[in-house]
Amino acid sequence: MTHPLPLSQWLNPLRPDDTRIAWLGAREWQLGDLRHDVGSLFQALEKQPGERWALCFENSYLFVVALLATLHAGKIPVIPGHCRASLLGEQQELFDGILSENPLACDSPQIVVAAAENVSHSNITLPPVPADSYVELFTSGSTGLPKKIIKPVALLDAEACMLYARFEPRLEGCRVVASVVPQHLYGLTFRIFLPMACGLPLHASMLYYAEQLSALPPEHRYVFISSPAFLKRLDPKLSPPPVGMILSAGGMLPWKEVKETQSWLNVWPDEIYGSTETGIVAWRQRIDNGTSWQLFPGVTLRAEGEEWRLLSPLLHDEAGLLLDDMIELVDDGFRLAGRRGRVVKIEEKRVSLSEVERRLMALEGIVDAAALPVSRGGRQGIGVVLVLTESAREQWLSTGGKAQEQAWRRALQPWLESVAVPRYWRVVDDIPVNSMNKRVYAQLQELFS
Repeated sequence: MTHPLPLSQWLNPLRPDDTRIAWLGAREWQLGDLRHDVGSLFQALEKQPGERWALCFENSYLFVVALLATLHAGKIPVIPGHCRASLLGEQQELFDGILSENPLACDSPQIVVAAAENVSHSNITLPPVPADSYVELFTSGSTGLPKKIIKPVALLDAEACMLYARFEPRLEGCRVVASVVPQHLYGLTFRIFLPMACGLPLHASMLYYAEQLSALPPEHRYVFISSPAFLKRLDPKLSPPPVGMILSAGGMLPWKEVKETQSWLNVWPDEIYGSTETGIVAWRQRIDNGTSWQLFPGVTLRAEGEEWRLLSPLLHDEAGLLLDDMIELVDDGFRLAGRRGRVVKIEEKRVSLSEVERRLMALEGIVDAAALPVSRGGRQGIGVVLVLTESAREQWLSTGGKAQEQAWRRALQPWLESVAVPRYWRVVDDIPVNSMNKRVYAQLQELFS
């Protein structure tokens, strides 16, 4: 069959059963295995009354199984953006049930998904995936509450087609490995849709360490789906694996890491600019630090005052979308000039400052809170300025602050990503505001200088 394949054709009966789909160590899954596992989960889902099922997986093969079974069953896959049981329990109104690779301590109906050990050929006839199927993703909105983003499967297919058109010669013959989870659009697009559409075997596990990347079997060639946070931790003393292409997204990749990555792997990284709301917008491959971003075909930017409106075939709304990023047009493309709003990126993860403040305000003794990004020694973390009750302030002073800060961190960990848990703490009598009663963030930043 001709690539790229739309999701509706991933299980097409004309594709050979022995088509490689995924691997994990010595274990390898072929298309026949995938058909069997999807069919089994489809039968289990058919008996469930719930329509919307949260997909909570790090294993990308099982994620594919769950995604296909849900869609073929006419259900709605919900991607909550995390697999934390405490937060899933708080967000139960977002879904009717949970599909996961491990049991989770939640009250919602759950199905634990596993790959069959002994596969017989599946004789289950699956109904077609409805043409109007979609996936629901949740990301941090400006209020800190989960923001629902609907992604029609047709647009996810179109995104894979755009990537194939741009990168096809370098993708051919590769296997796909990743250091990002499929719980966000970047991982969903590049770790799931791209290899499945292009017929490339995908690594079921996530890479956490440079040692795992270095240890990849040398007889294959790889596309590495990564992020700046991982590329900053590469170890040039390790043996380089046969990586033929590196894709990085989720945040700015510093020029120092670009050069060090190329020096170790002999490959210049390709960077992707986009977001959950927009899908892919632009790409660049820097061989010098002045390389500009290039829009994907069909994507345009239109100035509206000081803001920019994105028009893209990957947007559900034909009217386009106003970007949070500030854009500077140059002769050969565009450059990014900062970010607006209350959502920031810390180590390539979106952090809602409003959500950090909301969680802090729920803790005993905290009257008011202001969160902001703080840079120290080339690293960025979250700093918070707190106003405490009199008793809480006395306790904070009596312990020198450190013990109380550790207690606050522990209280926040079930609710926030690790990069969103504050690293820097300040206690004040009042949070400074201007004549319009708006917080003066320049003064707040000075508290961390």
